[in-house]
Amino acid sequence: MKRLHTMLITVVPEIAQHAQDSGVDTLFIDMETRGKAERQGHLDTHKSAHTYVDVARIAAVLTRAELLVRINPPWEGTSAEVDAAIDAGAQRLMLPMFRSVAEVIEFKRAVAGRIPVTLLVETAASLARLPLIVPLLETDDRIHFGLNDLCIDMRLDFLFEVLGGRLLDGPAAFCREAGVPFGIGGVGCLGNGMVPAEWILSEHVRLGSEWVILSRAFHGGADTLAALKARLDLAVELASLQRCYQELALTGPSTLEANQASLALRAAAINVQHQPQKVA
Repeated sequence: MKRLHTMLITVVPEIAQHAQDSGVDTLFIDMETRGKAERQGHLDTHKSAHTYVDVARIAAVLTRAELLVRINPPWEGTSAEVDAAIDAGAQRLMLPMFRSVAEVIEFKRAVAGRIPVTLLVETAASLARLPLIVPLLETDDRIHFGLNDLCIDMRLDFLFEVLGGRLLDGPAAFCREAGVPFGIGGVGCLGNGMVPAEWILSEHVRLGSEWVILSRAFHGGADTLAALKARLDLAVELASLQRCYQELALTGPSTLEANQASLALRAAAINVQHQPQKVA
């Protein structure tokens, strides 16, 4: 049975090793800094301070899980960043905030087939140009749809409006038909969140997504393994996530459609709640 592959952001070797042993598929080092604070400064999202030293430290403890490094958006230093990340031990590179086919071509040229890549589709331009971008991918390359920045770039007010408005239905179908594996955004622990994680997982099943980033609900910013273990049993939470994903995969389309409608209504309601109140 198909399973949902998970990614966890950490630079703590003990946590990375524990996550691998608990079933996490990819450890995620986030080196994106250029422009991110300006875009997401108002959001409660991960703000990177990771280094190539962190990449090497995490690479040294992994035996099964993949090590992914997100570099900066395209700029004149991309090629040097690619080389440095690979030299430090990256096994996959993620390119964020690209907008053009030319930027993808330059990135792929810099990587030169040394390791697979994930293209983070999180701009309206990259979403529209997906049919031109997907043919550039090679075996083991992936697409990931980033909800936070798609929401910002599309001038929406709440990240799950992207799913509520079914804006990924076409792009997801295109990836499926092209045989390109893809993932979508992040997810929290079951039973938590303004939008239930179960509805989000239902969208992963409905759209055919195979990858997701584990939100900070899974680690709470813990900087030691003891702090993480005091917060939750990661293996148990991951098993619950997988069980829910697989149960949803066995349901009929009507259930998935009903869940999508519920998510859309909840996202719209949250959006209304967060609108500024007019003063008479």
